[in-house]
Amino acid sequence: MPSKLTELEIRNSKPRKAKYTLAAGNGLMLLVMPDGSKYWRLRYRFGGKARMIAVGKPYPETTLKAATARAADMRALIAQGLDPASERKAEKLAKREQVANTFGQAAEAWLQFRSKAWDAKTAEQARNYLEKDLLPKLRSRPLDHISPAELGALMAKIEARGAFDIAKKTRQWLKAIFSYSRAYGWTANDPARDLAAIAAPAPQQENYAHLQIEELPNFLRTLDAYAGSTLVVCCAKLSLWTANRPGVTRTLKWSELDLDAGLWTINKGREGMKRGYFHLTPLPTQAVEMLREVRRISGHFDYVFVGRNDPMKPLSDGAINVMLKRIGYQYKQTAHGFRHLISTALNDQGYAEDWIERQLAHGDPDKIRGTYNKAQYLDQRRVMMQAWADYLDKIRQQGDDITGDLQRMPLAITA
Repeated sequence: MPSKLTELEIRNSKPRKAKYTLAAGNGLMLLVMPDGSKYWRLRYRFGGKARMIAVGKPYPETTLKAATARAADMRALIAQGLDPASERKAEKLAKREQVANTFGQAAEAWLQFRSKAWDAKTAEQARNYLEKDLLPKLRSRPLDHISPAELGALMAKIEARGAFDIAKKTRQWLKAIFSYSRAYGWTANDPARDLAAIAAPAPQQENYAHLQIEELPNFLRTLDAYAGSTLVVCCAKLSLWTANRPGVTRTLKWSELDLDAGLWTINKGREGMKRGYFHLTPLPTQAVEMLREVRRISGHFDYVFVGRNDPMKPLSDGAINVMLKRIGYQYKQTAHGFRHLISTALNDQGYAEDWIERQLAHGDPDKIRGTYNKAQYLDQRRVMMQAWADYLDKIRQQGDDITGDLQRMPLAITA
């Protein structure tokens, strides 16, 4: 039966307030939407029920002639006792199953999917691990042919070089890739399921080296006497006054400081901040005074503690540890060890654990105790850290005997 609709009529059809149809014959029709878009549909009956199915892409990508031909093919299927809608679903499933039959294809699809929820740094890290440890051996391997023993051997190589954290993360990603692949019907294989059972135990991690409280007076005086870089010494002192992570402290920018308010603001997603948490750091008066002096040196640059060879970059990662070695404290104190030292001292004095944990930026401040108050315990922490800085001044002047009548710090304040 010839078409009751012409190309000219289709082109001239205008949108209305409500959608409407133009009959093209034999159940084929054009659906005209209020926004002007036009879709091909085929009405048919199958199993005694009225049904409708899309025919090709919207007009004009699918012309009247092409839509008529496709509709004829669908009616031929109906004549054979086949439902076009069911056949289309089967074709889509078959195509989806063919998308990824190698590990490399599946890993790429999984990475693209997961990267939507990750930040750029996490996605880059995942890709680097895949490219370094998994894809060189598994890229072209069919998913169905990869065995647990094959994956176990790869994990053993990673562990053999001492990269136990990478091995742990890689096991997690292997499980995720195969789980993703099974969900899409690319494989029924699950060779990563039991990898944790043969994971080599990581050596017990030692705490970062740090001094005992009794050793602080001599250390502080030695630090004051150091004749090397003023900026390195100041960076170390700021670590002692704030307990912030070394990577965050050495990359401090002037734009993060409000010296009049005695506040250091670390915005969410900040480079060097673990998991990119937002963090507010109260600055004791000693730190504010020191930073005002440092501004004379580096105030016209972005970074507070500028690099030795390039002032456009921050202090190098190992600068403080090199200084500690030069003043005789190698293996006794590290840049990161200041955090352990401060945490121990504050806990010993009975300060609230929540205040100390917040000062150390442990945990997401947006989720702590179900509140979204980003200034958690700021007033309490300001008093606590000022007391700590005052205590450091006292023991520097007092001498090596810090027991006697000298109270270590003011009594812990209450909430």
